[in-house]
Amino acid sequence: MLQVSKVISQGAGLAPVLVKRASTVELDWDVRQKSRFDATDSLGRQLGVFLPRGTLVRGGDVLVAEDGSMVKVIAAPQEVLRITACTAHGSPFDLTRAAYHLGNRHVPIELKPDHLKIEPDHVLADMLRAMHLIVNEVEEAFEPEGGAYSAGGHSHGHDHSSGHSHGHAQPAPAPHVHGPDCNHGHDDHAHEAKPVAIQIHRHKPH
Repeated sequence: MLQVSKVISQGAGLAPVLVKRASTVELDWDVRQKSRFDATDSLGRQLGVFLPRGTLVRGGDVLVAEDGSMVKVIAAPQEVLRITACTAHGSPFDLTRAAYHLGNRHVPIELKPDHLKIEPDHVLADMLRAMHLIVNEVEEAFEPEGGAYSAGGHSHGHDHSSGHSHGHAQPAPAPHVHGPDCNHGHDDHAHEAKPVAIQIHRHKPH
């Protein structure tokens, strides 16, 4: 197995002819957000990828193997939900509202000028359709935004309800605004804790 421990983002600094001659490897988002994985390139070579923890691999990145050979990463098509505005019943601004509500759920989102993409989820699909958006299941490459995901390479099952301390003050979260089509439950939101009365007992000295 050929070991890989270096990635060059988008092949920066490499001569185009070298990237063109490189072998390729197709990886979906589930694999590309991991820093440790095995893969097979277009030459049939077995690759053992060991990157620094938290590294995300994007389509267009170039992996550098221990023998100096290079492997260009291609974002493999996968099942995603493609979300577009409905011109008959809504407006393009509905996409902004959708991104806001999806962001509140820490959902990985690929942002495009005229559409959004997320991984399949029938509950979210129903919510989006209730917001007058068009939701279609398609097979396309998925390149979600970075942010919190690029910092830690978290899997989708990670609980983001707890805060992460990085040695600096965290900005206060933006207030949640409920629109007319915001139909999710209030159980998702943290509520202000009620004060707890503490009773102090004084002991007489013996």
